Amino acid sequence: MKATLTTAHGDRSVLHYHEDYPDPSAGSGQVVINVVACAVNFHDVFTRRGMPGIQLDLPVIVGSDIAGTVVTLGAGVDPQWQGKRVLVDPIYFQDGKPHMIGETVDGGRAEQVAVPAGNLIELPDSVSFDAAASLPLAYGTAWRMMVTIGKVSAGEKVLVLGASGGVGVACVQIAKLLGCEVLACASSEHKLQRLREIGADHVHNYNESPFREGVKSVFGKPRLDGSGGVNVAVNFTGGDTMFDTQRCVGKGGRILTCGATAGYDLQIDARYWWSYEHQMLGSDGWQRGDLEALVALIAEGRLDPVVEKILPISEADEAERMLEDREVFGKILLQP
Repeated sequence: MKATLTTAHGDRSVLHYHEDYPDPSAGSGQVVINVVACAVNFHDVFTRRGMPGIQLDLPVIVGSDIAGTVVTLGAGVDPQWQGKRVLVDPIYFQDGKPHMIGETVDGGRAEQVAVPAGNLIELPDSVSFDAAASLPLAYGTAWRMMVTIGKVSAGEKVLVLGASGGVGVACVQIAKLLGCEVLACASSEHKLQRLREIGADHVHNYNESPFREGVKSVFGKPRLDGSGGVNVAVNFTGGDTMFDTQRCVGKGGRILTCGATAGYDLQIDARYWWSYEHQMLGSDGWQRGDLEALVALIAEGRLDPVVEKILPISEADEAERMLEDREVFGKILLQP
């Protein structure tokens, strides 16, 4: 089969495309899927670069967000799965520890992939493979952070930092779906225009002035009487941005995070934490119910994941370059 392998830790030159890689077989409790679409995520880039404390057996076929059709059943698998259109939940547990398809075992940058049958989510005909493959790492993470954990609700004022990436775009769309007023931050006029197109009520270019100034100009400065600021700030940037994020959130507001791309050693001011009675809520990935909720929203026509570009798996290096160079708005997909 055709497949792109990550053969070692390093730059994009370690990505090797093959046209004669061995086909996978379905072990006990597994199925083989004909892959139709697989999303590219920064997790794939981090896997290639190497992550501290994580040992991987290389080479590996990365790609965790997988959608396709079941073609082969292993022993013990319910026959009803044969021929089904499916999304794969990429997290599975072994010996009590979480593992990810496309990291610790081969993933979706191939014509076929073997996965546990217990990780399958059936797709209605109204949900495209491209939309489904956009979900787990970006939309699943955003949904759990904002809805399952953050309890974001209609009428709230929401600030989204890093709003043009996969998770950020998902946060903007979900906040608007929930009936919120959204201020989205990005680094260029092109990205700001795209954010307006998907529903952002206000946008701010943080390269031109600090995002804190954008919040102040739109919603006013937070004050202890409860006026000003946002109800919810979504910050998965981390680093030195948390300090100013606290100064954007009004009395009794929430700060939501699912990561720290600029660094996990955060600068915070504890006085704002208690004086403004902020809740700082962390969210780790997604669970199956989060993905099922998103699939249902797509089937109902209420959510349309943003796909920037679709490339063949032979161009996985270009897809990763676009991601690393911050050229992607929303998601980029690979197809075999």
